[in-house]
Amino acid sequence: MSTGSQSRRSSQSRSRSRWAALALVALVVLAGCSVPPGESGDDRPAQPDDDRLGWEGGYWYDDPVNVTPGDGYNESERAALVNRTMARVERIRGLEFNHSVPVEVISREQYRRNRSGGGDPTHEAWNDQVWESLFLVPEDRGVSDSFNQTLGTSVQGYYSPGEDSIVLVSDSETPTVDRATLAHELVHALQDQHFGFGPYPDTQDRQLAADSVIEGEANAIEARYTNRCEDDWSCIPPPERSGSGSNGEFNRGVFLTIFTPYTAGQRFVERVRADGGWDAVDDLHEAEPNSTEQVIHEGDYPDEAPVNVTVPDRSTDEWQRFDHDPVADVVGEASIYAMFLDNGVVSVEDRYGYRSDPSAGWGGDAVVPYRSDEAAAGEGAYVWRSVWDTERDARQFVDAYRDLLDARNATTPRESVYVVPEGDPYGDAFRVVRDGKRVTVVNAPTVADLEDVHGPTDGSAAGPANGTTSSDDGPGLGAAAALVALLAASALLAATAGRRSGG
Repeated sequence: MSTGSQSRRSSQSRSRSRWAALALVALVVLAGCSVPPGESGDDRPAQPDDDRLGWEGGYWYDDPVNVTPGDGYNESERAALVNRTMARVERIRGLEFNHSVPVEVISREQYRRNRSGGGDPTHEAWNDQVWESLFLVPEDRGVSDSFNQTLGTSVQGYYSPGEDSIVLVSDSETPTVDRATLAHELVHALQDQHFGFGPYPDTQDRQLAADSVIEGEANAIEARYTNRCEDDWSCIPPPERSGSGSNGEFNRGVFLTIFTPYTAGQRFVERVRADGGWDAVDDLHEAEPNSTEQVIHEGDYPDEAPVNVTVPDRSTDEWQRFDHDPVADVVGEASIYAMFLDNGVVSVEDRYGYRSDPSAGWGGDAVVPYRSDEAAAGEGAYVWRSVWDTERDARQFVDAYRDLLDARNATTPRESVYVVPEGDPYGDAFRVVRDGKRVTVVNAPTVADLEDVHGPTDGSAAGPANGTTSSDDGPGLGAAAALVALLAASALLAATAGRRSGG
């Protein structure tokens, strides 16, 4: 993705610096509690001589802990909770922790301060155009600010692979611990110890797809953990939500996009586990899906490979591509779905199902941002080319895209050209052309700028459809350096209701 999500994978070997917080999400359990064989209370020692599955730091998975939740958790109480939760994660997943993981609790205000500030100006400007192309972040609002505000509201904790540590975010003045968030982040530590986190993927869509394995597995285990708390485990109570997490702006479209790995990813991991057990989930860490299409649609993984798309540079001297590696980003099916849903173009029963007619049938895409020294501050341009499985799929996408422009009171000065009024947050000129299964959208500040950004040839938007847009840099979601846990979607939307109407 290109933005402010947080790039989780570092350049170190097998070290993945993922988004700045791997969201903790309390989701509906998609499968029953499956527990590997292990020692029961009747046949195990209270203090084993060696490490055992389901035992960590002096606690078996079903041992009680002596803590007092009412006044927050002091250091010794947090240590006890961490050890028992590690034992419980081991019990559910059937994998042993290689070593303990330090856990720190900080306030939400401190988390927000830690996230404040921008990144590389060139990357920020490039990334702003990627998210503007999705009608999710307008040109007068930077992507970094939108991500900082949205994650500042929703993040409950994160695991930092580079530091091998966990940070929990507390909405209370006293240091509280959310049992589900702790379990979720400990899963990331367990993943790091057994599988490592490799180089971060090179596009927004592949980042979301790869994160769907990491977050999907963590959510699946978190759900089982929560079920056990309701059935037969003694668990600490969930902390009260003070409402402080809802302070500030909350971009629902951005949240919908970055939430993909937590919901669609969990369903994906559960399907894989149902077919092949945890061993099959182990294999996913070595063969991650390479598109959100593969995550969303059952049966598309691993055979439905995305088409690599390139955009020929047909700009004049007035407009230039960014000095950015890669030059293009791939936004993918999940982000296109978020664009249409957040802008009211489609209506679905399940907001977090990530399925709609105009986003299904995606085959591949590339968004190339452009800049001009003559443009006003914050103004840019882009060329977005997408390839679809069938001409019908391409027509559905184009029809929905034109509906989006119409909803913003766009005028049509000539065929295939649309102008959204200047007073609109996305006030620009657009050229939208379908050529069989291929759709090309050109955006610029004015109609006159459209041909300077991407001049047509032979009166069409033709051009090579195959090629690559990859690099070792991680665009899409932005620079984060940690794996995060997000507040459950239902809880977050309830917390922000009344503070904002609409997305």
